[in-house]
Amino acid sequence: MKTIVILSVALIVMGAAVLGYDHYSYTTTEQILQIGPITATAERTHTVPLSPIIGWLLIGGGAGMLAFGALSKKN
Repeated sequence: MKTIVILSVALIVMGAAVLGYDHYSYTTTEQILQIGPITATAERTHTVPLSPIIGWLLIGGGAGMLAFGALSKKN
């Protein structure tokens, strides 16, 4: 029972975070040139957009799990 409540709250928090941050960015270092012992690298930033639908699904799933946990406690 307590595990369901903790998981549902975690899902709701993750859903709110996805709604707050609409993209995810990360940086990679790539080697662009190598001539003998000399190398040149470049850092590139990649952006992955996050759909608000994912956030709403996480919030809805967390709310559903929270309701399920409350109903199972009554029985």
